[in-house]
Amino acid sequence: MTIKERGYAHWDGELQDGRFPWWPITRIGIRLTFKRKFFKFFFGFTLIPALVWLVGIYVSERLEDFKFMMEGETDFLNVNPLYFKTYFTNDFLLFMVVMILVFCGAGLIADDLRHNALQLYFARPLKKRDYLTGKAAVIFFFLFIVTLIPGIVFILFKLIFAGNFQFFASYPWLILSVIAYSVLITTFFAFYTLLLSSIGKNRRYVSILIFGVYIFSDIFSAIFKEIFRSHYFYLLSIKSNLQQVGAVLFDQRTPWNIPWYYSLTVIIAICLFSAYILKQRVRGVEIIK
Repeated sequence: MTIKERGYAHWDGELQDGRFPWWPITRIGIRLTFKRKFFKFFFGFTLIPALVWLVGIYVSERLEDFKFMMEGETDFLNVNPLYFKTYFTNDFLLFMVVMILVFCGAGLIADDLRHNALQLYFARPLKKRDYLTGKAAVIFFFLFIVTLIPGIVFILFKLIFAGNFQFFASYPWLILSVIAYSVLITTFFAFYTLLLSSIGKNRRYVSILIFGVYIFSDIFSAIFKEIFRSHYFYLLSIKSNLQQVGAVLFDQRTPWNIPWYYSLTVIIAICLFSAYILKQRVRGVEIIK
């Protein structure tokens, strides 16, 4: 039998990095999230607060048409920085954000660890920062829809309903506050979620962690505050720290009698700690001890 030898042809091409090598990771992550059971219904439900606040802006400009529905106090319809601060820092919105993270973020790294997919990712011209950027961008996509976009829409529709630029002239810095707080809360929760997702290989376990750490941090801070009668124990609460910084960004009085920069320091420290752990956990080669 004749034996024929076939050699490999030499490739003379040049390997080039894509402009956004992280984008395919983000696109697939968003697509898989929308395919999860009940997520579309739940995500639509999280937009109800934004709709309510938007209706409030409309009613505030048409109070004479809604007098039959309202009796007494209407200060809550006074659209000012407090109105925006109330939307961005209310307990319900922050809770909905955490629930979104359970759907879109629990398996971002945990699933890759479970299926040993990191080796496949880094077998391609993909750097660690590109991998983490692609995963974080999934979280940014969903959280910006419930934070940044509604905030900008509120301002635009306030100007449209009012028919003038008086609101913008009164609060020209407000749009910067909306952007700053949206970026702050989204960046924090991106680090928070990726950290917890990198700890385990089980999506359900990570989902419980994302929900449980947030809830129990609030419970423990309230317990210690009642025992020791000190507001400083609110620094143990993720929600309280975000609300404290949010009040400052919207030029409002802080809810607790502690320096706001303490809360900002806690948020930054958690992000830095998360970045360190992610650097250790996300490896192209699994180390077995």
